[in-house]
Amino acid sequence: MSGSDTPPGFAEFVSSRYPALTRYGTLLTGDRGHGEDLAQEALVKTFRAWRRLHEQGDPEAYTRRVMVRAAWRAGRRLWRREIPAAAPPEQVSPGDPYEEHATASVVLAALRSLPAAQRVVLVLRYWAGLSEQEIAAELGCSTGTVKSRASRAMAALRQTLDLLEARK
Repeated sequence: MSGSDTPPGFAEFVSSRYPALTRYGTLLTGDRGHGEDLAQEALVKTFRAWRRLHEQGDPEAYTRRVMVRAAWRAGRRLWRREIPAAAPPEQVSPGDPYEEHATASVVLAALRSLPAAQRVVLVLRYWAGLSEQEIAAELGCSTGTVKSRASRAMAALRQTLDLLEARK
């Protein structure tokens, strides 16, 4: 594809939003490589719909919605894989980057243990910052369903993290 084939504003959209979309994809899939693939596939669909989206809609919301639906269809397998991690040291100084990485790894592992429906709700709520109504619209369910999935997910995360803490 040559530069003249690119619709106006699309290249700027990709260059400004691609890093955030890949982080979003990584959270949805649990894997950086799959997250990048997910973002790229969603951007292909966004490219095809760009003229309509650019004039009438919100291209980023559309791209995120495509990512959520694609992750939902394919994601269960990806999150269930084990990712080996080194054991954290016995004592870590405050503000230590290793501690921050270890904490992020533990949280990511806990997210992996959740069912896909609960995981997607948490990612949309706490990472993407969507309201319960926006999540319901994006997933095509009621706000009550969003609330119950979020509540169950948070309870499961607390239980998983408490178990991990007790093992220390």
